[in-house]
Amino acid sequence: MKRIKRLLPKQLFGYFRFFYKYLGNAAIISLVAAMFVAILDGIGLTMFLPLLQAAGPAESGSAATPELGEMDFVLEGIQAVGIPLNITSILAVMLVFFCLKGIAKFCADYYTVILRQRFANKIRLNNMVLLAGYDYRAFSTSDSGRIQNTFSGEVERLNSSHRYYFLMLQNGIMTLVYISLAYLANPRFAIIVAVGGVVSNLAFKRIYAVTKDASRGVTQKTHSFQGYLIESVSSFKFLKATNLMEPFKRKVDAIIKAVENEQRRVGTMNSIAVAIREPIIILIVVVAILLQVKVFGGALSALILSLLFFYRGLIYLISVQNYYNSFLGTSGSIENMEAFVADLEAHQEMNGEIKIDRLKSGLLAKNLTYGYDDHTLLKDLKLRVDKNRTLGIVGESGTGKTTLVNILCGLLKVKPGMLFIDDVDITQLDVNAYRKRIGYVTQEAHVFSDSIFNNVTFWEGRTPQTEARAWKALKLAHADGFVRDLPGQLDTVIGINGVNLSGGQRQRISIARELYRDIDILVMDEATSALDSQSENLIQENIESLSGTYTMIVIAHRLSTIRNADQILYLKPGGQYEIGTFTSLCNTSSTFKNMVALQSVG
Repeated sequence: MKRIKRLLPKQLFGYFRFFYKYLGNAAIISLVAAMFVAILDGIGLTMFLPLLQAAGPAESGSAATPELGEMDFVLEGIQAVGIPLNITSILAVMLVFFCLKGIAKFCADYYTVILRQRFANKIRLNNMVLLAGYDYRAFSTSDSGRIQNTFSGEVERLNSSHRYYFLMLQNGIMTLVYISLAYLANPRFAIIVAVGGVVSNLAFKRIYAVTKDASRGVTQKTHSFQGYLIESVSSFKFLKATNLMEPFKRKVDAIIKAVENEQRRVGTMNSIAVAIREPIIILIVVVAILLQVKVFGGALSALILSLLFFYRGLIYLISVQNYYNSFLGTSGSIENMEAFVADLEAHQEMNGEIKIDRLKSGLLAKNLTYGYDDHTLLKDLKLRVDKNRTLGIVGESGTGKTTLVNILCGLLKVKPGMLFIDDVDITQLDVNAYRKRIGYVTQEAHVFSDSIFNNVTFWEGRTPQTEARAWKALKLAHADGFVRDLPGQLDTVIGINGVNLSGGQRQRISIARELYRDIDILVMDEATSALDSQSENLIQENIESLSGTYTMIVIAHRLSTIRNADQILYLKPGGQYEIGTFTSLCNTSSTFKNMVALQSVG
């Protein structure tokens, strides 16, 4: 008994709290509807016994017979409303109750279907809101396969989990209703069968444990599969060109087989549960009848109605056990979703209330310090970037160039008093409003498998005005020429990761998208490092042509890209830095001068 008390809150009520969180009182309504269906069915079944009596030889007596036990209130109620008890009236009443049951069953099932869709939608929408507010630093250390799987396959498994869980509860309610009706008809027989039903649950204990363990395995291994799948798509060209697809495929195959093995365990347990269901029902009924007749000397006729209720109840009881086992087969998804949501909620980024519509004066860093664990990347950095000025950032790998840009964009958080946007501490800013003023172009151009128009406008509705803006942005990015030469022009689909375009073309499409957004700050994070010389020159022309129009922050390995910047920030290991123009740094910094010499930048 103590074990049952310990398990129930966690395995039943704990899961109910999870579903209630998303469905609210609608979850309770669906259970009440199931109870109403069971009551109507029970009353309909009660009419079978007086029907047999009415059809039998000369047993006119009152309708309230011993075989009905305490259930005689049903017939008393029928007589009280003036309905005579004969074959015709009993059949009519029975038909009415079963028709009402059918209508109630349809309404309950239809409502459940609506709840399942609402449940899945709420989970997806809620998770998208949480992911949008997820702190970037936490995201950078998260498992991409877990995120992908939780948003896709796990939601479907959760939907199945919801279905099995509420079918289990609904069948449990039906079981309780039938047991209650059976108790009213014959209390002693009801107690015997009820004890047998509880004991039968022991046969499913091992099945439950194996199923739940396998469910966790399915979830964890599917996370890994989704991660490998993402990597195989993003690295397809490399894997294909180097003939490494086969060894990579073997890793994926191993995960697929592991998932299959766990799913087979779940399926096997479900098959066993279904197979033993009916034998257990008959065994309980046989033992109960023998005890009632042989041991207690009861009459078999007195058991008919109670037996009818109990047979129905035991069918639902075994269904409870089967649905519970099916639920456990997907319960790992609930545990994963709870942990996933808890992680998202625990790492929501802090946001201020001050909004900026336009950058007015610029960015100011005061003694900005930042690092990871015990490693300091930026130390006491003092920097001012005035509006419509260009800042070039150079330095060795690992000196904090991208980290600094992420801080300036509000992705990484710093302490109050270290960074100001238009003289407002960034910790007090509405960072989402601030980021709307930022365009970001990275080394690997972020393009989407869609038309050039949708890539530039980010799926803004197509009108003559948006089309004109798209061409203007393409012209500013020096991309209008090659786009006009394409057969489909703006309607050209660029393929997965822009495979139908060259690296330089993809990069210019990325720049055009940011310029289309009417931004104030344009960040270019090593945007030319992966390009050929001709493409690099075109991007460099972009940078120079946009100088004075946008506040530009340009990270570059090649000094030629930023030699004309208004100021250059030269980052060194250990958080050291130097600031100046290209010429002044050549005169004051020997290490910078050596970089210039090595790259033959004169």
